Amino acid sequence: MITVGMFQGPQESGTVAENLAAIAAAAQQAAAAGCQIVVTPEMSATGYNIGTEIAQRAEPADGPIFQAVSTIARDAGIAVVYGYPESAEGKPYNSVQVVGRDGEALANYRKTHLYGFDRDYFTAGSQWVTQFELDGVTCGLLICYDIEFPENARAHADAGTQWLVVPTGLMEPWSFVATHIVPARAYESQMFVSYVNRTGFENGLEYCGLSCTIAPDTTELSRGGRTEELLITHIDPAAVAVSRGVNTHLSDRRRDLYQENQTR
Repeated sequence: MITVGMFQGPQESGTVAENLAAIAAAAQQAAAAGCQIVVTPEMSATGYNIGTEIAQRAEPADGPIFQAVSTIARDAGIAVVYGYPESAEGKPYNSVQVVGRDGEALANYRKTHLYGFDRDYFTAGSQWVTQFELDGVTCGLLICYDIEFPENARAHADAGTQWLVVPTGLMEPWSFVATHIVPARAYESQMFVSYVNRTGFENGLEYCGLSCTIAPDTTELSRGGRTEELLITHIDPAAVAVSRGVNTHLSDRRRDLYQENQTR
């Protein structure tokens, strides 16, 4: 079992230094609460709806932001999931990186399904399933809009993901994604899903909060409000096998039909 801190914030995104300070404070608070990992929202290190500043703040996966988060993780003794604009091969990506409690990089994922203004600033990633291991739990990564496509969660289920981590920047009026779609994904693909959102306002966007962790049987293990907060939840990987034994959607699939019709 792992204990997870979900940082719904910051209430207001500022400079990179200010955002990193908020992540550091959340990491320390989560570690003090006994968490092994703290998850922060989409683009938590830089701000999300920041227009052309995305290009100015983009950097390689091992750049200064990573170095700062690596120090945060080591100092707090906790793994950290953070979002940032990645620059690679001359292209910008909306990325999320996982840093272990030892400060080493565990995984880096690039958002594959770009939403709205994402397309003006980012290149879509091409790696469908990205996973990492944490204390015996197989964890997977998606970002925001990715979870709204059932194929993504199902690909993770087929790859053995037990806990799907989804940093997001969900804004009004689409709060139903957090309250309805995320629980559906957890149930239909029989895994834990943690959906960690921003809150407050940013250049005309109103983020709706409502961060949550949903169990494979749709039990709501945690649910945030509309303001900045740190949510604590527990992930028990044994519950995945138990739930899949009762809810047999994955094993009942007619793969022969799906494969036959993929070319139509």
